[in-house]
Amino acid sequence: MTVSVFAAAQSISIAGDVRANLSHHQRFMRAAAGQGVQLLVFPELSLTGYERGLAAELAILPEDVVLQPLRDLAQALGLTAVVGMPIRLTADGPVLIGALVLGADGSLGVYSKQHLHPGEEIAFAPGHGGSMLTMGQARIALAVCADFSHAGHAAAAAGQGATHYAAGVLITEGGYLPDTTLLQGYARQHAMTVLMANHGGATGGWESAGRSAIWGPDGSLLAAAPGTGELLVIVRRDVNGWAGQVVPVAVL
Repeated sequence: MTVSVFAAAQSISIAGDVRANLSHHQRFMRAAAGQGVQLLVFPELSLTGYERGLAAELAILPEDVVLQPLRDLAQALGLTAVVGMPIRLTADGPVLIGALVLGADGSLGVYSKQHLHPGEEIAFAPGHGGSMLTMGQARIALAVCADFSHAGHAAAAAGQGATHYAAGVLITEGGYLPDTTLLQGYARQHAMTVLMANHGGATGGWESAGRSAIWGPDGSLLAAAPGTGELLVIVRRDVNGWAGQVVPVAVL
């Protein structure tokens, strides 16, 4: 079975509160599974918020038990989730911006942000990327925010056979138009479906623009959140083509 239902989780993170954010992610995962979603992508650093000052304190090894509830839930729901977290690859290694792939089959994948935004170097080191996800006939390349500002990143993914390009991001209103123009252009240029999961509210002193979106491989906009707030942006593909929807996620 190929991935045919995928979604961006436009969530709001509580600064530095990993326990609360884990619970929040579980709510999004259950809501997504209820819509038949097979692949769910969260924003950059979704489990901590975009909190550079807390990153060293909160960074974990990818196999840390703190993620086990999410890993167990992903497997129970039959859903693959990509979550954002500061990570170290060794106990004394540098802090990286991680996107951790919690597989529906119980597996764990690690992607680390390769290209830092100016100012991030005070808290993070450049990462190493990661392997593509394979789900049926779909090959999904990951990106974290500033990665996609380098055209070669998307081009390399396409060159390796990616059919989907999925980015967890933090994009403000001022950056929204140029950044989404890039992402839409990659969809059209490389014939990839492109997903962008943005924060649903303020984080780390930045006001997120929200408006998470998914573009089809011809560059057409398939679905987008209308603004900020907690939402799932979902796209389905079947024999009749594409269908998108935006589903609110209840805040407790």
